[in-house]
Amino acid sequence: MYDYDLLVVGSANADLVIAVERRPAAGETVLGSDLAVHPGGKGANQAVAAARLGARTALLARVGDDAHGRLLLDSQREAGVDTVGVLVGGAPTGVALITVDPSGDNSIVVSPGANGRLTPEDVRAAGCLFHDSRVVSAQLEIPLETVVEVVRNLAPGSRFVLNPSPPRPLPQEVLAACDPLIVNEHEAKVILGGAAAGDAPEDWARILLAKGPRSVVVTLGSQGALVASAEGVSRVASVKVDAVDTTGAGDAFTAALAYRLGAGESLAQAAAYAARVGAATVTKEGAQASFPTAAEVATR
Repeated sequence: MYDYDLLVVGSANADLVIAVERRPAAGETVLGSDLAVHPGGKGANQAVAAARLGARTALLARVGDDAHGRLLLDSQREAGVDTVGVLVGGAPTGVALITVDPSGDNSIVVSPGANGRLTPEDVRAAGCLFHDSRVVSAQLEIPLETVVEVVRNLAPGSRFVLNPSPPRPLPQEVLAACDPLIVNEHEAKVILGGAAAGDAPEDWARILLAKGPRSVVVTLGSQGALVASAEGVSRVASVKVDAVDTTGAGDAFTAALAYRLGAGESLAQAAAYAARVGAATVTKEGAQASFPTAAEVATR
């Protein structure tokens, strides 16, 4: 019996957001709105999204011993995430500095801070969390060597889900563990590198699958998604909604997919559910504040 449906290993950031009439040119100063501070980071976002859906969720991450770290811990606990694996100290909490113009376009500068200090040793020390988790999810806002160590510490029978964001070439050891590897168009092309991928997402998925993952999911925004495994490639329809803010939608999709796979659903079934979760997320502003409950998803 697993204690956790999902263990998320990843980043936790404070998002510092300022709205501006236009983004400044080099050497220019512009005035903006009042500063808004939100809990964020792909790891923290996925943990909150899964917990909101009812998953028994734990987070392995590192934050600073500062106000931003306390904000992140509070947001996790409020959502019902077990924070026993959240380490404190070693560096300031990671911060994303975000400016947003009236069109919704943003510019982001990230200071990884404590995220960069989540080490392979931290992973090895959290062995009990891996042993107790049905599914483990990771991203690439933490050191790649730490993600490699996650793969090496997976419990027999557990499942590994990876969203390689921000994208970079992946070692074969990591690719071979992914079930699935979840990518958007940009991430797919980075990981494919020099491979001739063509224009069709089905081609990207097949070539990615040949690189070693046990399964692949390609997210296509308003066009839905597609899933690929040894059984073949199939499309997952999108859910039509009036989008307000797409922030965090990818994290919500990944969390929902990982959770439902652990519950025994097929890849296509889990992706269809995740598409509904992502659709519900974009109807509200913000990241963690927009993540739906299972009851809200059921109305989609």
